[in-house]
Amino acid sequence: MGFLRCLAVVFGLLAVASAVDTECSLMSNTTCETCLQNVKCLWCNTNSKCLDYPVRNILPPSSLCKLRDARWGICWVNFEALIITVSVVGGVLIFSVVICCCCCCRKKKNRSSSLETEKAIRENEERRVRQEERRVQMKSRHDEIRKKYGLFKEDNPYSKFDN
Repeated sequence: MGFLRCLAVVFGLLAVASAVDTECSLMSNTTCETCLQNVKCLWCNTNSKCLDYPVRNILPPSSLCKLRDARWGICWVNFEALIITVSVVGGVLIFSVVICCCCCCRKKKNRSSSLETEKAIRENEERRVRQEERRVQMKSRHDEIRKKYGLFKEDNPYSKFDN
């Protein structure tokens, strides 16, 4: 017998809860806070009515309630302010993501170009060192040829006349 009573109470509470969830119009002429306790309800300030939120439309039509007088979720924010705030925050987020992507791409490009410059500087230095080595080798080879044929320039240009 106790089990049946508990079962009846549970079903009764479920029936009441489902009636509360679907009947927003029963909360008309009360307060905004009472109406908006149910997420499916929309409060209209002009006529103090609690209405079912028009799920088929994203925004409630003006024939139902004007946006500046409509409240949903929070009583102190009207739909116009909510839409403007969400739009601005969304725009700022999108703009921030775009800026971050541009900065990351530029940073990556600068990093790769700096690596290329370092590589070019290193290659130029290696070329200069090899050229200097070739210059020294050529000078020593020319000096040997001059010695062989007696054309080697000595330190004293008047040494020829000493003989």
